Amino acid sequence: MTDFCQGRAWIELDRAALRHNVEQLQKRLPPGGALMPAVKANAYGHGAVLIAKELNTFGVDAFCVASVFEGIELRQNGVLGEILILGYTHPRYVPFLNQYRLTQTILDYSYALELNACGQTINVHIKIDTGMHRLGERFENRKELQQIFAYDQLRVTGAYTHLYADDLSLPADRAVALEQSRAFYQTVKRMKELGHPIPKVHVLASGGLLHCPDIGGDYARPGIALYGQMSTKEEWSKVKHELRPVLSLKARIALVKDLHRGEGAGYGHQFKAEQDTRIAVASIGYADGLPRSLSNGVGTVLVHGHIAPIVGRICMDQTLLDITDIPAVMPGDIAVFIGKSGSQEITACDIAEQAGTISNEVLSRLGGRLERVLV
Repeated sequence: MTDFCQGRAWIELDRAALRHNVEQLQKRLPPGGALMPAVKANAYGHGAVLIAKELNTFGVDAFCVASVFEGIELRQNGVLGEILILGYTHPRYVPFLNQYRLTQTILDYSYALELNACGQTINVHIKIDTGMHRLGERFENRKELQQIFAYDQLRVTGAYTHLYADDLSLPADRAVALEQSRAFYQTVKRMKELGHPIPKVHVLASGGLLHCPDIGGDYARPGIALYGQMSTKEEWSKVKHELRPVLSLKARIALVKDLHRGEGAGYGHQFKAEQDTRIAVASIGYADGLPRSLSNGVGTVLVHGHIAPIVGRICMDQTLLDITDIPAVMPGDIAVFIGKSGSQEITACDIAEQAGTISNEVLSRLGGRLERVLV
């Protein structure tokens, strides 16, 4: 048994699956295009430093994160290449942008003015709002966009937008994406005609790269797809033949206990044994990111290739499993919460559906005390 299997609960990251996903996504890039993977939120729970350093070995040299401190963590751990901050950075942290060679997104005209006043030259990408109406200067506001280029402390090295449609495999959503991309490229063209070079442009994230690759761009920013997942089971069913899940979530069984008929277990005895029952206590709980909404039989786990229902309330550090019909379960055995066991598999999309959310949330909430190991 290898060292990484000695812990109470852990995450295994499949190096071969990650490489496969990179290669599949690279095939969809236009000539000369490159991946700029989203490794924000600890690489969607996978471990940002581990994933980014592994991607460096595959030749990937551009990344995007949500915050300046996510970028700093990558740099301090030796991650190479461009790192774009997608979200807000307070002006007091502008010195960090230069110190750690980070590129900041310009969120709108007023934010550009604020950053320019800091008196330090920084690399920036301009976010152009083409319909998401979240971050970005609206594409119609050409005077404001043009003024951003005039600020002497902002070195514009790129521009991008974000597609808002939910499912780009659907014709109606693809039509919306094409409309957004036209607005973006027309705006970029106009800026260039006015004498403002924009070296790099990017539009596509996971759904766009998988379903609308012809939109193009110098970069594509895959997030959930890079990790071999999609947000929902419906979306996953359309691409599962192309992508491979990278993450498995496993926990050690701490002990096995027999309950007599009529006895309860866990807080509030919300589980009552209707017959003599054998339960296992798995060393993982909601503090590790396991959704508490999977309690009381909503969620299931794999033990020895069999399905074991979650019973009672999920606790902070432990989860109870009904293993009555699973033979020979012993303390020290492994329960698989995400991943494969025998011929069975539980995906992040399965858990998300049971918990009433999306896989992005399930994965990104996986806790820091879970050891993450590339295998």
